[in-house]
Amino acid sequence: MIRVLLADDQALVRAGFRMILKAEEGIEVAGEAGDGSEAVALAREFSPDVVLMDVRMPLMDGIEATRRIVVNGDAAPRVLVLTTFDLDEYVYEALRAGASGFLLKDAPEDQLVAGIRIVAGGGSLFAPAVTRRLIERFAGTRLVAPPPTLSQLTPRELEVLALVARGLSNAEIAAKLVVSEHTVKTHVAHVLRKLDLRDRVQAVVLAYESGLVRPGEG
Repeated sequence: MIRVLLADDQALVRAGFRMILKAEEGIEVAGEAGDGSEAVALAREFSPDVVLMDVRMPLMDGIEATRRIVVNGDAAPRVLVLTTFDLDEYVYEALRAGASGFLLKDAPEDQLVAGIRIVAGGGSLFAPAVTRRLIERFAGTRLVAPPPTLSQLTPRELEVLALVARGLSNAEIAAKLVVSEHTVKTHVAHVLRKLDLRDRVQAVVLAYESGLVRPGEG
């Protein structure tokens, strides 16, 4: 059973999501929060698998709430950000804070349910086209020194990280490098472990902000 915490300051929005998820087998709503601080408190109390997090809320926004929720690493719930606008700086900051992906609030029901199942399973909701546009738009203003851990990556792992950042799937990376998809998955796992990242979304943000990949590169 996938337990989901709903965090949105609009009761009608929460009610809509609750109705959708109630009809899904294997998913239950563990609780509801009307602001970020309540979301943090309920995440600690109920230990949900996934938090559906609105980024714009009073008292504490979804960015800070996400940062506080994911601080426990792998033991923390996964955060799936909900937004009205895809190219939104708030969403970008939420991804930097540790969210595993984002969805538009008007996304079809099947996308919402699929997104919850993906992040609950340890994956990231990485829609290459939208996520790359979002990151390219804002990463250029936040270039930082590469983390020391980047030097731990082998040349092939750096290559795989760059291809992940450009939006390629494991299958596409495997075809480009002429290796098996299993080998690519192993490389990605090593990259995430060495860089202490939760998922591909954080890897993409790091790759752009450290200058490994630059906006506009193919």
